[in-house]
Parts: sequence; structure tokens; C-alpha cells
Amino acid sequence: MSKKEKLLKRCLGKPKDFSWKEFETLIRYFGFEEKASGKTGGCRRRFVNANDIVISLHKPHPSPFLKRYQLEQVLETLRQENLI
Repeated sequence: MSKKEKLLKRCLGKPKDFSWKEFETLIRYFGFEEKASGKTGGCRRRFVNANDIVISLHKPHPSPFLKRYQLEQVLETLRQENLI
């Protein structure tokens, strides 16, 4: 099983300790890149792929872990676009 498959399997389980770093790694496997949101973007992060699919999330703080609803939003977007 590749690293991508292992990370995706972990994400699909919606663990409480899925970190922002793991999320960034996973989303890059699907061709997404972070786009700058300007000076007033704050913690909002936008990821866009070649097909102009956008995933927009708040970077969690002070804890580095994504909330369950964030994982569900990401997975739903990936499913809608037939990436998983």
C-alpha cells in the first residue's frame, strides 16, 4: 500500500487526530496547491487544482488537528469530483 493510499484510508476513518500537515500532504496527492488569499486572509486557506476545484478551510489553531466537519467537507468535495 502506497503512502497516498495509507493517508487516504486514515482520512476516510475521520480520526480526531488528523493533522493539518497530513491534510496538506494528502491534498497535494490529488493535485491541489495552496493559493495566496492576500493580506487579510488570516487563517483561511484555499487549495485549487488544475480543474479549478477549490477546497477552502480555516487552518486549525492552536491545535494542529482538523475538526470532523472539516474532514467531511474535504471528503465530500473529493467524492463529488470523482477523485476518490
